[in-house]
Amino acid sequence: MIKSPSNENVIDASAGTENEKGGQVELIEVVEDSSSSAFPSSPSPSTNDHALPSPPPALTEEEERRLWRKVDWHIMPIITVMYLVSFVDRSNIGASPRNAKLQGLLTQLNLTGNRYNIALVLRRPSYCSTSANLCSVSLVLKRCRPSRWLPGITVVWGITTTLMGLVKNYPQLVGTRVALGITEAGLAPGVFFYLSMWYPRTKLQTRMGLFWGGATFAGAFSGLLAFVISFMNGIRGLEGWSWIFILEGIATVLVGLVAFYGDDAHIIHPPVLVDFPDTAPFLTPEERAFIVHKRRYENSTVGEEEHFEVRHIWDALTDWQVWCLSLINMSVITPVYGISLFLPSIINGFGFSPAISQLLTVPPYVVGTATVIAFGFWSDKVQRRSPFVLCGQLLCLTGFAINVSRVGIGAKYFGTFLIVSGGYAAYPSMVAWISTNVAGQYKRAVAIPIQVIFGNSGGAIASNVYRVQDAPRYVLGHGIEMMFVGIGLVLLPITVFAYSRLNARKAAVWRDATATAHGEKGALQSKYTPEQLRRMGDRAPDFKYML
Repeated sequence: MIKSPSNENVIDASAGTENEKGGQVELIEVVEDSSSSAFPSSPSPSTNDHALPSPPPALTEEEERRLWRKVDWHIMPIITVMYLVSFVDRSNIGASPRNAKLQGLLTQLNLTGNRYNIALVLRRPSYCSTSANLCSVSLVLKRCRPSRWLPGITVVWGITTTLMGLVKNYPQLVGTRVALGITEAGLAPGVFFYLSMWYPRTKLQTRMGLFWGGATFAGAFSGLLAFVISFMNGIRGLEGWSWIFILEGIATVLVGLVAFYGDDAHIIHPPVLVDFPDTAPFLTPEERAFIVHKRRYENSTVGEEEHFEVRHIWDALTDWQVWCLSLINMSVITPVYGISLFLPSIINGFGFSPAISQLLTVPPYVVGTATVIAFGFWSDKVQRRSPFVLCGQLLCLTGFAINVSRVGIGAKYFGTFLIVSGGYAAYPSMVAWISTNVAGQYKRAVAIPIQVIFGNSGGAIASNVYRVQDAPRYVLGHGIEMMFVGIGLVLLPITVFAYSRLNARKAAVWRDATATAHGEKGALQSKYTPEQLRRMGDRAPDFKYML
């Protein structure tokens, strides 16, 4: 069920069906209590909808809560672990190079001058270009099964990470870094799109927060793990940094194999990673029908467009909100990459040993993980995204300002808590925001990778602004991070204002409709056909943007 923008009436979103003779939309007013309502059949079935019950069942609030817990249990743990090992692998040298850097990588591979920063940044272009060349990884997921694609690339990047532990010189390191960027490019946008196909927008950020919390926790876990692995220095003639790559890469391969072989091979039952709701084996046919229907009609009276056309790519590329949200996301994720890249180096500049610097990176990430999850639950509860992005930006700005100032070690360390908590907690809000406000499966499948590409471009910048000669204050690095946050603070209110104006215009359409003899029914019948509304997507008058 959805509410009209004017919040005056509640209508059954599923009740819009095309009249065979007149091409009209029929809307039926229903009682607000969802437990007593029935869902008519969907007008635009997917390829698997023929196997789903019609109409979908009406669930009570408690039954729906149990259903989402069931879904959470089957899909959230494995994708969270996959993303955790991805971030742990990057934390060796990529997105957070602190661990290998402090374990002899620079000296053994002779990474003098700017070689270290070049090795960091070269992962980013390969990552971004791969995402773009796939014409969005999310589009690939619509053709290739998630239960094959996501575990497959996990195994490949795990092998690449393991091979990084065997490199002997700078060119070999650069080659493996480029390969790592290519193999990891399919994970983040793929998972973001995958979650948007499962959860309605009113429940999405909670799951984004749980998923991204795995990445945040990886910051604490990788520092602790690197501290333990450092004691293997010298075993079989390998230094500590080599063992970090090798062992963490092997762990990634094992995670990918578990997810990969848990489905059709029936080695593990039920499947570890499933595909989309309409084929999920752990759901009953009635539960599948409910989830598919819920996602399709949550913010539209006629449902999302589900058949691919080239215009969907053009629609995403020419949509102002995709670019604004991507730039705001860049203002959030660039500080995330900056602090994750150099947090131990910053802490090491306080005068601590490498081992103690590793351990001191753990508490900020533990607090950050709790903040990420709390923001996710709270955002879904109040149905707002922008306040949590703003809060994260202000935390980052304050933290960087503290660290660039001439203050004591304790204050600077406290500033790192603010940066980690603010940056990591705001990012799921941005991903959930674009997933919520871009309608149409294929348009959203293009928009999400655009946002991810912008974010990784910020990571490329962050890889080069923290220079060795700027230690221990890193004025240049912190200053550029504050600049990005400032850009986001300017764009955020502009975007919210634009959304508010668009929602007001749509609300005016609904108010005009209620003044007619037939209310909402008359409005849609007189202006648009169901096909026109589906093609309009988020620009349709019955779609309300979330602020």
